[in-house]
Amino acid sequence: MLFLVITWQVLADGPLLGPDERLGLELAGRGPVPLTEFFADLGSTQAALPVLACAVLVAWFRRARRAALYAVLAMAAVPALVVPLKLWTDRQGPLTEATGYYPSGHTVTATVAYGAAALLLAPYPKRSWMTPVAAVLLTAATGVGLVLRGYHWPLDVVAGWCVGGMLLLALRAAGRSGQPPK
Repeated sequence: MLFLVITWQVLADGPLLGPDERLGLELAGRGPVPLTEFFADLGSTQAALPVLACAVLVAWFRRARRAALYAVLAMAAVPALVVPLKLWTDRQGPLTEATGYYPSGHTVTATVAYGAAALLLAPYPKRSWMTPVAAVLLTAATGVGLVLRGYHWPLDVVAGWCVGGMLLLALRAAGRSGQPPK
């Protein structure tokens, strides 16, 4: 629902965009550049995909092949969903005249890659709570870095979390459909 409301605001140039843009401009450039850049880069495919690939391999060799395949399919769905949304909404970025910033692809990539890795790896470590916590921290850091670097408006990031969250819910549901009931 939140994603639909935000998308409607972006398409209709609604009243949420003014506060979003003021907050984004206020936050852009804050924080230590090396750290905020590192956080923003956590959402790049170069950083996130190797993490997911390692988790897929662990799941594959532990015979959780269906879950590994579903995780790969969820990641493949990211550009299939994000690119058309960017073209459709055509939102301008914070510090540029360029458009195509909504939703944040880096945020969706981080959410799905780290979240899917957590879902795949959660059954294995002794402290299973640490895996999802790490995924949430990495995903949150990505969003914060993108806003602080001025790469995305805050609502672009929130929408990215929504899209990624929807994909993770689908992944979790698909993974459960192949398991016997408990």
